[in-house]
Amino acid sequence: MELKCPPAPTNKKEYIADIGKILVEEHGKKKYYMPEEVKKASKKSKYYDSSGIDWHCWAMCTFSSHSDFDAYHKITGEVCDYVGMKTEMLSGLATSTSANWLSIPDLDIDASWLDFGDIFDGFLEGIGEFISGIFDGL
Repeated sequence: MELKCPPAPTNKKEYIADIGKILVEEHGKKKYYMPEEVKKASKKSKYYDSSGIDWHCWAMCTFSSHSDFDAYHKITGEVCDYVGMKTEMLSGLATSTSANWLSIPDLDIDASWLDFGDIFDGFLEGIGEFISGIFDGL
């Protein structure tokens, strides 16, 4: 039987902000965080559900490298799609009602984790305009 990740958190912006803040406080700014660091941060976040629902995979697809994400899931036996999940998380951030979702008070994260290479590789021309539209004003 394949283990699958739970559905994405409803408020992606707040979830990612919470995890990002914990990661920076505990590990400093990095381009990527190890899956174990992300999982621990997720368990410390206000979004950790004591009933067992943990969205750590959703944070991992955002803050961990593709290769680390895949290696972690190979070990755990969970079937999670890095590109699909990261696309969903970033799309949730892009459609946020906030005009500038990185202007979250006291959040000091390195936006270099917004690595679009895996997500947009092979998409039609014009994707640059789409991305620049999302991140105007950063």
